[in-house]
Parts: sequence; structure tokens; C-alpha cells
Amino acid sequence: MSVVISPEVKSVFPDIRLCSALIRGLHIDEHNSSLDLEVRRVEEDFRRRLSLDALKDYGNVRAYRDFYWRIGIDPTKQRPAAEALIRRVLQGKSIPRINVAVDSINLASMMFVVSIAAYDYDKVVGKVVLRWSRDGELFMGIGDVEAKPIPRQLVLADDEKILGLYPHRDSELSKITLSTRNVLLISCGVPGVPLDSLRNAIIFAWKLLEDYCGGKCEWFDCI
Repeated sequence: MSVVISPEVKSVFPDIRLCSALIRGLHIDEHNSSLDLEVRRVEEDFRRRLSLDALKDYGNVRAYRDFYWRIGIDPTKQRPAAEALIRRVLQGKSIPRINVAVDSINLASMMFVVSIAAYDYDKVVGKVVLRWSRDGELFMGIGDVEAKPIPRQLVLADDEKILGLYPHRDSELSKITLSTRNVLLISCGVPGVPLDSLRNAIIFAWKLLEDYCGGKCEWFDCI
């Protein structure tokens, strides 16, 4: 198993970094009361110390916004993942609750202001590559009912399919469900996001998965 960045992407974005980890042996429940308390504590902390007006310059938000503009995405319409989570909290809502694994990953994403891709590892074929999409390639995002052709853009893909639009949307075909046992995590770097942010976010995410889903980290790497 490997996670790599294609030479074509490196030539345009030489300072993009990725951290990845494989967590095995998970048992994912729908809810966990201890995690619920931790989520509420973090949400309340954000509301105490941050305002919506200040969010665009908080943590790594500005770096992700700038990168979105560079790759042709309007970040005021398609929010970077961590920003979208924090924005919900500052509007008085809670982060979406999907299952204990996804909720744990979202919590880590929000706390470290880093986009974290997460895939059911048993549905990943071969190596994962950050590359440009190809003409005619199809993608089915989470919640979609059918795959659709996409314009040229950055994607994370395995040997058979696109796993996610980088760095903001994962695929329905490899999403984490209650039956998932092994999870591949990838912290999605962009220019201006420190490697420490990527590393700390993914370590915190896997520690939550170990604590609340009983998994164990098998390997961890940054490139």
C-alpha cells in the first residue's frame, strides 16, 4: 500500500504534502457518549474564542481558500472541509453526526483546520495517487446516486477509480460505514499548510479511532 503524488502535480504544486495512516480492526458504532461529550466541549470552545468574521483568517483556512481559487473552486460556494465544520459550529449548529469513525475524523479536521480524506481501505485497489483527472473519468460523491463525468481537476484515485475530489469531497464507493473494519486516512495538504498541522491532525484522528472504535494504527507516513 502506498500514497503518492504524481510528478505532474508536483511540478505545479511542489510544496503540497500528504500524511497517511492505515487503521485496522475497527468496530464502528453509530454513537458513543464519550465522543459526544468531547464534540460538545470542542464546539463550545470554538464559540467562546472565534467569530464568523474572523474565521476566514483562522488557522489554515486562508491557505485552503487561496488554494481553492488557484484550482478554480470558489471557496465561498464550496467551503474547505474544516472551515465548513467550524462555520456550522459558529452558527450555533453541531457538526454532522454520521457514525463514530466519521465523527471522530471530522472532530480532528476541525481542531487542526486540516482536510482529512477517509476511505474504507478494503474498497481501495492498489496504490492511491494524487493526480489530475482524465478525460471522461466518472466520479460518484457521497450522497450521489450515479457516477458523473467531471472536468479536469485534482483527485485522489486508486488503480480503478476516483476516491475523492481533492481536497474536499470523498466517494460514495469507498465511504466509511458501520461495516467498515479498516480505514485509510489522508491529511490533504495545500501550499501554506505546515507539515506539523497535517501530521498532528492525522495522529489525533487515529488516536480517536483507537479510543472509540478499538482500532490500531498499522502504518503512518508523510510525503
